[in-house]
Amino acid sequence: MASRVLRIGLIPGDGIGKEVIPAGRRILEALPSSLGLKFEFTDLHAGFETFEKTGAALPDKTVEILKSECDGALFGAVSSPSTAVKGYSSPIVALRKKLDLYANVRPVKTVMTAKNPIDMVIVRENTEDLYVKEETTRDGPDGKVAEAIKRISEKASFRIATMAGEIALRRQKIRDAGSASIHKSPLVTITHKSNVLSQTDGLFRSTARAALAASQFAGKVGVEEQIVDSMVYKLFRQPEAYDVIVAPNLYGDILSDGAAALVGSLGLVPSANVGEGFAIGEPCHGSAPDIMGQGIANPIATLRSTALMLEFLNEEEAAAKIYAAVDANLEEGRLLSPDLGGSAKTEEVVQDILRRL
Repeated sequence: MASRVLRIGLIPGDGIGKEVIPAGRRILEALPSSLGLKFEFTDLHAGFETFEKTGAALPDKTVEILKSECDGALFGAVSSPSTAVKGYSSPIVALRKKLDLYANVRPVKTVMTAKNPIDMVIVRENTEDLYVKEETTRDGPDGKVAEAIKRISEKASFRIATMAGEIALRRQKIRDAGSASIHKSPLVTITHKSNVLSQTDGLFRSTARAALAASQFAGKVGVEEQIVDSMVYKLFRQPEAYDVIVAPNLYGDILSDGAAALVGSLGLVPSANVGEGFAIGEPCHGSAPDIMGQGIANPIATLRSTALMLEFLNEEEAAAKIYAAVDANLEEGRLLSPDLGGSAKTEEVVQDILRRL
């Protein structure tokens, strides 16, 4: 059988990104040859450390290579300063725009043997909302006034809702094939605040409903709505009720980070930034400077992000093998990193998962 060659860019970024992205490469290299996959890797640069060295957080060369030479990528973490630094802006936000990676997909899942299992995916619009970063500060009669543009478009709302519907159908297909799940049928929950933001969130709501009423979803995917503050409450009170949640950029960012608490740690939660034919796997955790260099970073979010990248590159079988190996490690619970209450080093966790492939 002829092998498919996937060209993967590796962008460790800052902090523990340098410790976990190599684990993503290793698990790709360790996949069984029977899958017919080969990988070529390119080391690339981005992040605050890159900015300090070169004056560019996202060098043009990194973008050019991703566009012309890569099928997908893995991105580690970014150390973003809490106060403004002249000339600096987030490289991952810029990458999403430059590569039109319009969806951020974040599965939040426990193992099925957990006392109260959770299995949801949060699908976040990735290119607009307040994250267009069009802000101004002016002097007002009572002091400074800061303002920001919240941009919601019909195009972006339609395609993110369509992706949410497609993910819901794909998840159901996997369940129908025998995969254990707490869900019986596909459901998409549209999250918004249109009761207050009637123009922007109102457009997101109505467009998402129109997208999910299309013939490919009608009668197959259930659709419901939640106001975002109610969504936060219900997410923590009854997380088992949710299958796929779709939201504008800001709400999706907050919901997905908060949902990580439901499964124990950000070190478990993967994400993928997805566009047409391209995906960047990105663990949800930050650069964690407090543990950098200690060899205790949890690699599981990166390994799951690697699998998620493969899913969106149409290599579901390879992704399933990684997911199964990670789940087996967690179910046994013998080698867990400190964020999960264990004492295992990063390398020990990686080795344990590799042997389970």
